[in-house]
Amino acid sequence: MTDPMIAIDQVRERPHEGRWTQALVWFLRAAAGISLVKGLYHWAVVIGIGDGHASAFEASPVAFQAATIFFAVIDLVAAVGLWLAAAWGGVVWLTAAISMAAIALFFPQIYGAGILIAMAELVAISLYVVFAYMASRERAG
Repeated sequence: MTDPMIAIDQVRERPHEGRWTQALVWFLRAAAGISLVKGLYHWAVVIGIGDGHASAFEASPVAFQAATIFFAVIDLVAAVGLWLAAAWGGVVWLTAAISMAAIALFFPQIYGAGILIAMAELVAISLYVVFAYMASRERAG
């Protein structure tokens, strides 16, 4: 029978992570929190929280409904993956961020013209690329 305290000892023996790796993990956790809030917001729109007796979601155009459901699912999946700092979480989050920027820039009829939203998504993507690059250099060298 194995000793359950071995797992705790292994965590203590783990080599100290570098500054950029820690910054990347903190960035991923912050992005996970933002993705969680965005996903819950989209679900609130879908189920009609704050709509009163009539559902505004059901009366909305199909493009709005499809985009809202897409982001309601993908943002929550991205939040889990980012929080775990899993590689697939970054991929899902990048897909969601690029999709939101594209919709904000090229399809303003869905959510309205959102140049600020698109810029925020592109800044977040740029920060992710910088942190990931610096963390990989830190681990390699």
